[in-house]
Amino acid sequence: MQTVERYLPWAIRILIAGLFLVSAYGKIYPDPSAYGTISMFEVKQLYPLGFSMEWAKIFSRSLIGVEFGLGLLLLFPFDLKKWVIPALIAMLAIFVVHLTIEILTTGNKGNCGCFGALLPMTPLEAIMKNILSIGLLAILWKRYGAQLPERSNLWFLTTVLSVCMLLMFMLIPTYKAATTVPSPASNTTLSAVDSTAHLHNDTDSIIAKKTPINPDTNQTETPKVWEPKPKKSGYEKYFADINEGKKLICFFAPSCDHCRATAKQLTALKNSTPDFPQLQILFMDEAAEEIPDFFKFAGAAYPHKVLDIIEFWGVLGGDRDVPGVAYLWNGNLVKLYHGTEGVDAFNKEDLKTQLQKQKLRK
Repeated sequence: MQTVERYLPWAIRILIAGLFLVSAYGKIYPDPSAYGTISMFEVKQLYPLGFSMEWAKIFSRSLIGVEFGLGLLLLFPFDLKKWVIPALIAMLAIFVVHLTIEILTTGNKGNCGCFGALLPMTPLEAIMKNILSIGLLAILWKRYGAQLPERSNLWFLTTVLSVCMLLMFMLIPTYKAATTVPSPASNTTLSAVDSTAHLHNDTDSIIAKKTPINPDTNQTETPKVWEPKPKKSGYEKYFADINEGKKLICFFAPSCDHCRATAKQLTALKNSTPDFPQLQILFMDEAAEEIPDFFKFAGAAYPHKVLDIIEFWGVLGGDRDVPGVAYLWNGNLVKLYHGTEGVDAFNKEDLKTQLQKQKLRK
Protein backbone atom coordinates (compact mmCIF):
# COMPACT_ATOMS: atom_id res chain seq x y z
CA MET A 1 0.00 0.00 0.00
CA GLN A 2 2.81 2.39 0.85
CA THR A 3 4.42 1.57 -2.49
CA VAL A 4 1.21 2.57 -4.31
CA GLU A 5 0.98 5.81 -2.33
CA ARG A 6 4.55 6.53 -3.17
CA TYR A 7 4.35 6.05 -6.93
CA LEU A 8 0.72 7.07 -7.62
CA PRO A 9 1.51 10.83 -7.80
CA TRP A 10 4.13 10.17 -10.44
CA ALA A 11 1.76 7.87 -12.32
CA ILE A 12 -0.89 10.59 -12.43
CA ARG A 13 1.63 13.20 -13.54
CA ILE A 14 2.93 11.00 -16.36
CA LEU A 15 -0.59 10.04 -17.48
CA ILE A 16 -1.92 13.62 -17.61
CA ALA A 17 1.29 14.92 -19.16
CA GLY A 18 1.01 12.22 -21.81
CA LEU A 19 -2.61 13.18 -22.56
CA PHE A 20 -1.67 16.84 -23.08
CA LEU A 21 1.37 16.02 -25.20
CA VAL A 22 -0.59 13.58 -27.37
CA SER A 23 -3.45 16.08 -27.66
CA ALA A 24 -1.07 18.77 -28.86
CA TYR A 25 0.66 16.41 -31.28
CA GLY A 26 -2.69 15.15 -32.59
CA LYS A 27 -3.61 18.65 -33.75
CA ILE A 28 -0.60 18.74 -36.07
CA TYR A 29 -0.72 15.09 -37.16
CA PRO A 30 -0.03 13.69 -39.76
CA ASP A 31 1.12 16.59 -41.99
CA PRO A 32 4.84 17.28 -41.32
CA SER A 33 4.21 21.00 -41.86
CA ALA A 34 1.12 20.69 -39.60
CA TYR A 35 -0.82 22.94 -41.97
CA GLY A 36 -3.49 20.48 -43.03
CA THR A 37 -4.76 19.32 -39.65
CA ILE A 38 -4.46 22.65 -37.88
CA SER A 39 -6.50 24.27 -40.65
CA MET A 40 -9.24 21.73 -40.00
CA PHE A 41 -9.08 22.57 -36.29
CA GLU A 42 -9.46 26.27 -37.06
CA VAL A 43 -12.38 25.79 -39.44
CA LYS A 44 -14.27 23.21 -37.39
CA GLN A 45 -13.61 24.47 -33.87
CA LEU A 46 -12.60 28.14 -33.89
CA TYR A 47 -14.61 29.72 -36.70
CA PRO A 48 -17.93 28.62 -35.11
CA LEU A 49 -16.81 30.43 -31.94
CA GLY A 50 -16.55 33.70 -33.85
CA PHE A 51 -12.80 33.81 -34.46
CA SER A 52 -11.71 35.70 -37.55
CA MET A 53 -9.37 33.93 -39.95
CA GLU A 54 -6.27 35.74 -38.66
CA TRP A 55 -7.09 35.41 -34.96
CA ALA A 56 -7.89 31.72 -35.46
CA LYS A 57 -4.36 31.17 -36.82
CA ILE A 58 -2.81 32.92 -33.82
CA PHE A 59 -5.02 31.24 -31.23
CA SER A 60 -4.66 27.71 -32.66
CA ARG A 61 -0.87 27.84 -32.64
CA SER A 62 -0.76 29.42 -29.19
CA LEU A 63 -3.17 26.82 -27.79
CA ILE A 64 -1.11 23.92 -29.12
CA GLY A 65 2.05 25.51 -27.73
CA VAL A 66 0.42 25.92 -24.30
CA GLU A 67 -0.72 22.27 -24.37
CA PHE A 68 2.81 21.12 -25.14
CA GLY A 69 4.24 23.45 -22.49
CA LEU A 70 1.87 22.45 -19.68
CA GLY A 71 2.33 18.76 -20.48
CA LEU A 72 6.08 19.17 -20.14
CA LEU A 73 5.89 21.36 -17.02
CA LEU A 74 3.87 18.74 -15.16
CA LEU A 75 6.98 16.55 -15.27
CA PHE A 76 9.21 19.23 -13.73
CA PRO A 77 9.40 20.13 -10.00
CA PHE A 78 8.44 23.80 -10.35
CA ASP A 79 5.29 25.50 -9.06
CA LEU A 80 3.13 22.43 -9.49
CA LYS A 81 0.54 23.30 -6.84
CA LYS A 82 0.66 27.05 -7.39
CA TRP A 83 0.51 27.33 -11.18
CA VAL A 84 0.84 24.18 -13.25
CA ILE A 85 -1.94 21.96 -11.86
CA PRO A 86 -4.46 24.84 -11.52
CA ALA A 87 -3.71 25.87 -15.12
CA LEU A 88 -4.27 22.32 -16.33
CA ILE A 89 -7.57 22.05 -14.45
CA ALA A 90 -8.72 25.43 -15.76
CA MET A 91 -7.92 24.49 -19.38
CA LEU A 92 -9.75 21.19 -19.07
CA ALA A 93 -12.75 22.90 -17.47
CA ILE A 94 -12.94 25.39 -20.35
CA PHE A 95 -12.88 22.51 -22.81
CA VAL A 96 -15.70 20.79 -20.91
CA VAL A 97 -17.87 23.92 -21.04
CA HIS A 98 -17.18 24.42 -24.75
CA LEU A 99 -17.93 20.79 -25.62
CA THR A 100 -21.13 20.84 -23.54
CA ILE A 101 -22.34 23.88 -25.46
CA GLU A 102 -21.42 22.15 -28.72
CA ILE A 103 -23.48 19.08 -27.81
CA LEU A 104 -26.47 21.23 -26.83
CA THR A 105 -26.34 23.24 -30.06
CA THR A 106 -25.25 20.74 -32.71
CA GLY A 107 -25.46 17.35 -31.03
CA ASN A 108 -22.90 14.73 -30.11
CA LYS A 109 -21.52 14.13 -33.56
CA GLY A 110 -18.28 14.40 -35.48
CA ASN A 111 -14.74 14.62 -34.23
CA CYS A 112 -14.31 17.13 -31.40
CA GLY A 113 -10.71 17.75 -32.49
CA CYS A 114 -9.18 17.18 -29.05
CA PHE A 115 -6.69 14.72 -30.54
CA GLY A 116 -7.04 15.94 -34.10
CA ALA A 117 -7.00 13.21 -36.74
CA LEU A 118 -4.73 11.03 -34.59
CA LEU A 119 -7.55 9.80 -32.35
CA PRO A 120 -11.07 10.86 -33.43
CA MET A 121 -13.32 11.42 -30.46
CA THR A 122 -16.92 12.58 -30.10
CA PRO A 123 -17.65 15.61 -27.87
CA LEU A 124 -19.23 13.39 -25.20
CA GLU A 125 -16.20 11.09 -25.13
CA ALA A 126 -13.94 14.13 -24.81
CA ILE A 127 -16.02 15.49 -21.92
CA MET A 128 -15.70 12.18 -20.07
CA LYS A 129 -11.96 12.15 -20.70
CA ASN A 130 -11.58 15.73 -19.46
CA ILE A 131 -13.69 15.18 -16.34
CA LEU A 132 -11.64 12.10 -15.47
CA SER A 133 -8.44 14.11 -15.97
CA ILE A 134 -9.75 16.91 -13.75
CA GLY A 135 -10.55 14.33 -11.06
CA LEU A 136 -7.04 12.86 -11.19
CA LEU A 137 -5.46 16.32 -11.04
CA ALA A 138 -7.69 17.24 -8.08
CA ILE A 139 -6.55 14.10 -6.24
CA LEU A 140 -2.94 14.92 -7.06
CA TRP A 141 -3.38 18.49 -5.85
CA LYS A 142 -5.33 17.82 -2.66
CA ARG A 143 -4.33 14.37 -1.43
CA TYR A 144 -0.74 14.21 -2.61
CA GLY A 145 0.10 17.87 -2.51
CA ALA A 146 2.54 17.38 0.34
CA GLN A 147 4.54 14.91 -1.77
CA LEU A 148 4.85 17.26 -4.72
CA PRO A 149 8.04 19.27 -5.10
CA GLU A 150 7.20 22.95 -4.83
CA ARG A 151 10.26 24.81 -5.96
CA SER A 152 9.32 28.23 -7.29
CA ASN A 153 10.72 29.19 -10.67
CA LEU A 154 8.32 31.42 -12.57
CA TRP A 155 11.03 32.28 -15.08
CA PHE A 156 11.33 28.60 -16.05
CA LEU A 157 7.54 28.26 -16.47
CA THR A 158 7.18 31.30 -18.70
CA THR A 159 10.24 30.35 -20.73
CA VAL A 160 8.97 26.83 -21.46
CA LEU A 161 5.53 28.11 -22.46
CA SER A 162 6.99 30.89 -24.63
CA VAL A 163 9.41 28.55 -26.38
CA CYS A 164 6.67 26.00 -27.08
CA MET A 165 4.40 28.64 -28.57
CA LEU A 166 7.23 30.11 -30.62
CA LEU A 167 8.07 26.68 -31.99
CA MET A 168 4.47 26.25 -33.13
CA PHE A 169 4.62 29.51 -35.08
CA MET A 170 7.94 28.46 -36.60
CA LEU A 171 6.68 24.99 -37.50
CA ILE A 172 3.37 26.24 -38.87
CA PRO A 173 3.86 29.73 -40.38
CA THR A 174 0.58 31.63 -40.48
CA TYR A 175 1.26 32.99 -43.95
CA LYS A 176 0.76 29.49 -45.41
CA ALA A 177 -2.88 29.72 -44.50
CA ALA A 178 -3.38 32.97 -46.37
CA THR A 179 -6.31 32.96 -48.76
CA THR A 180 -8.47 35.38 -50.67
CA VAL A 181 -11.65 33.75 -49.48
CA PRO A 182 -13.67 36.10 -47.20
CA SER A 183 -13.75 35.47 -43.48
CA PRO A 184 -16.05 32.56 -42.56
CA ALA A 185 -18.10 34.96 -40.46
CA SER A 186 -18.92 37.01 -43.57
CA ASN A 187 -22.26 36.60 -45.26
CA THR A 188 -20.55 36.90 -48.64
CA THR A 189 -18.79 33.54 -48.52
CA LEU A 190 -19.88 30.74 -50.77
CA SER A 191 -20.97 28.82 -47.69
CA ALA A 192 -23.91 31.24 -47.55
CA VAL A 193 -25.55 29.14 -50.30
CA ASP A 194 -28.74 27.85 -48.71
CA SER A 195 -28.54 24.09 -48.33
CA THR A 196 -32.33 23.97 -47.92
CA ALA A 197 -33.03 25.76 -51.18
CA HIS A 198 -35.51 24.03 -53.47
CA LEU A 199 -37.08 24.81 -56.81
CA HIS A 200 -40.48 26.46 -56.61
CA ASN A 201 -43.10 26.37 -59.32
CA ASP A 202 -43.63 30.12 -59.62
CA THR A 203 -43.12 32.69 -62.35
CA ASP A 204 -40.07 34.23 -60.69
CA SER A 205 -38.00 31.07 -60.43
CA ILE A 206 -39.36 28.86 -63.21
CA ILE A 207 -39.43 29.46 -66.96
CA ALA A 208 -42.02 27.43 -68.89
CA LYS A 209 -40.83 26.22 -72.28
CA LYS A 210 -44.08 25.85 -74.22
CA THR A 211 -44.72 24.06 -77.48
CA PRO A 212 -46.13 26.02 -80.44
CA ILE A 213 -49.82 26.81 -80.56
CA ASN A 214 -51.93 23.98 -81.90
CA PRO A 215 -53.49 25.29 -85.13
CA ASP A 216 -56.61 23.11 -84.73
CA THR A 217 -57.52 24.22 -81.21
CA ASN A 218 -55.79 27.61 -81.23
CA GLN A 219 -54.68 26.88 -77.66
CA THR A 220 -51.28 26.68 -76.09
CA GLU A 221 -50.37 23.10 -75.26
CA THR A 222 -49.33 22.11 -71.74
CA PRO A 223 -45.64 22.90 -71.09
CA LYS A 224 -43.51 19.80 -71.37
CA VAL A 225 -40.23 21.02 -69.94
CA TRP A 226 -39.64 23.27 -66.97
CA GLU A 227 -36.36 24.91 -66.12
CA PRO A 228 -35.36 27.15 -63.23
CA LYS A 229 -34.45 30.71 -64.05
CA PRO A 230 -30.65 30.89 -64.49
CA LYS A 231 -28.68 32.35 -61.59
CA LYS A 232 -25.12 32.45 -60.33
CA SER A 233 -24.40 29.63 -57.91
CA GLY A 234 -21.10 31.08 -56.66
CA TYR A 235 -19.17 28.10 -58.04
CA GLU A 236 -18.52 29.62 -61.47
CA LYS A 237 -15.10 30.82 -60.32
CA TYR A 238 -14.06 27.16 -60.30
CA PHE A 239 -16.02 25.78 -63.26
CA ALA A 240 -17.14 28.24 -65.96
CA ASP A 241 -20.11 26.13 -67.12
CA ILE A 242 -21.39 25.12 -63.70
CA ASN A 243 -24.52 27.29 -64.01
CA GLU A 244 -25.54 25.86 -67.39
CA GLY A 245 -28.10 23.09 -67.19
CA LYS A 246 -27.95 20.27 -64.67
CA LYS A 247 -24.66 19.75 -62.88
CA LEU A 248 -23.23 17.89 -59.90
CA ILE A 249 -20.41 19.50 -57.94
CA CYS A 250 -18.76 17.31 -55.33
CA PHE A 251 -16.60 18.16 -52.35
CA PHE A 252 -14.12 15.40 -51.60
CA ALA A 253 -10.91 14.76 -49.67
CA PRO A 254 -8.66 12.45 -51.74
CA SER A 255 -7.81 10.18 -48.80
CA CYS A 256 -11.37 10.02 -47.40
CA ASP A 257 -12.82 6.51 -47.66
CA HIS A 258 -16.39 7.83 -47.53
CA CYS A 259 -15.61 10.25 -50.37
CA ARG A 260 -14.20 7.42 -52.47
CA ALA A 261 -17.25 5.28 -51.82
CA THR A 262 -19.54 8.17 -52.77
CA ALA A 263 -17.60 8.79 -56.00
CA LYS A 264 -17.89 5.11 -56.86
CA GLN A 265 -21.66 5.20 -56.30
CA LEU A 266 -21.94 8.30 -58.49
CA THR A 267 -20.02 6.55 -61.27
CA ALA A 268 -22.37 3.56 -61.07
CA LEU A 269 -25.37 5.89 -61.14
CA LYS A 270 -23.93 7.76 -64.14
CA ASN A 271 -23.45 4.51 -66.04
CA SER A 272 -27.05 3.43 -65.42
CA THR A 273 -28.86 6.77 -65.78
CA PRO A 274 -29.51 8.39 -69.17
CA ASP A 275 -28.78 12.14 -69.33
CA PHE A 276 -26.91 12.00 -66.03
CA PRO A 277 -25.69 15.50 -65.08
CA GLN A 278 -22.06 16.44 -65.67
CA LEU A 279 -20.03 15.78 -62.53
CA GLN A 280 -17.20 18.05 -61.37
CA ILE A 281 -15.13 17.84 -58.19
CA LEU A 282 -13.51 20.25 -55.76
CA PHE A 283 -10.80 18.41 -53.84
CA MET A 284 -9.41 19.46 -50.47
CA ASP A 285 -5.64 19.96 -50.65
CA GLU A 286 -4.91 17.10 -48.29
CA ALA A 287 -3.00 14.11 -49.70
CA ALA A 288 -3.58 15.51 -53.19
CA GLU A 289 -1.10 12.99 -54.56
CA GLU A 290 -3.78 10.33 -54.00
CA ILE A 291 -6.17 11.84 -56.57
CA PRO A 292 -5.16 9.43 -59.37
CA ASP A 293 -5.80 6.50 -57.04
CA PHE A 294 -9.09 8.16 -56.02
CA PHE A 295 -10.28 8.16 -59.64
CA LYS A 296 -9.08 4.61 -60.13
CA PHE A 297 -11.21 3.51 -57.18
CA ALA A 298 -14.18 5.58 -58.38
CA GLY A 299 -14.05 3.92 -61.79
CA ALA A 300 -13.85 7.17 -63.75
CA ALA A 301 -11.99 10.47 -63.83
CA TYR A 302 -13.83 13.78 -63.63
CA PRO A 303 -12.99 17.47 -64.15
CA HIS A 304 -11.60 18.73 -60.86
CA LYS A 305 -9.73 21.44 -59.01
CA VAL A 306 -7.71 21.26 -55.79
CA LEU A 307 -8.45 23.95 -53.19
CA ASP A 308 -6.45 25.18 -50.22
CA ILE A 309 -7.95 23.61 -47.09
CA ILE A 310 -9.21 26.91 -45.68
CA GLU A 311 -10.78 27.85 -49.00
CA PHE A 312 -12.31 24.39 -49.39
CA TRP A 313 -14.16 24.64 -46.08
CA GLY A 314 -15.13 28.22 -46.85
CA VAL A 315 -16.89 26.96 -49.99
CA LEU A 316 -18.49 23.85 -48.50
CA GLY A 317 -19.25 25.49 -45.14
CA GLY A 318 -17.49 24.88 -41.86
CA ASP A 319 -20.61 23.36 -40.29
CA ARG A 320 -20.78 20.70 -43.00
CA ASP A 321 -18.58 17.71 -43.70
CA VAL A 322 -17.30 15.60 -46.55
CA PRO A 323 -18.38 13.92 -48.69
CA GLY A 324 -20.41 16.75 -50.17
CA VAL A 325 -22.56 16.44 -53.30
CA ALA A 326 -24.51 19.42 -54.65
CA TYR A 327 -27.11 19.02 -57.41
CA LEU A 328 -27.47 22.26 -59.39
CA TRP A 329 -29.86 23.23 -62.16
CA ASN A 330 -29.07 26.43 -64.03
CA GLY A 331 -27.12 27.53 -60.98
CA ASN A 332 -30.01 26.85 -58.58
CA LEU A 333 -29.27 24.50 -55.71
CA VAL A 334 -31.76 21.64 -55.86
CA LYS A 335 -30.17 19.36 -53.26
CA LEU A 336 -27.04 19.32 -51.11
CA TYR A 337 -25.81 16.16 -49.44
CA HIS A 338 -22.99 16.33 -46.89
CA GLY A 339 -21.43 14.27 -44.14
CA THR A 340 -21.72 10.58 -43.44
CA GLU A 341 -24.61 10.47 -40.98
CA GLY A 342 -28.16 11.73 -40.72
CA VAL A 343 -30.71 12.89 -43.28
CA ASP A 344 -28.19 15.09 -45.08
CA ALA A 345 -25.77 12.28 -45.90
CA PHE A 346 -25.45 11.24 -49.53
CA ASN A 347 -28.01 8.70 -50.68
CA LYS A 348 -27.74 7.32 -54.21
CA GLU A 349 -31.41 6.39 -54.42
CA ASP A 350 -32.51 9.80 -53.18
CA LEU A 351 -30.39 11.55 -55.82
CA LYS A 352 -31.85 9.26 -58.48
CA THR A 353 -35.32 10.24 -57.25
CA GLN A 354 -34.41 13.94 -57.39
CA LEU A 355 -33.28 13.57 -61.00
CA GLN A 356 -36.45 11.66 -61.94
CA LYS A 357 -38.66 14.27 -60.27
CA GLN A 358 -37.31 16.93 -62.57
CA LYS A 359 -37.76 14.73 -65.63
CA LEU A 360 -41.39 13.97 -64.78
CA ARG A 361 -42.27 17.57 -64.01
CA LYS A 362 -45.07 18.94 -66.20
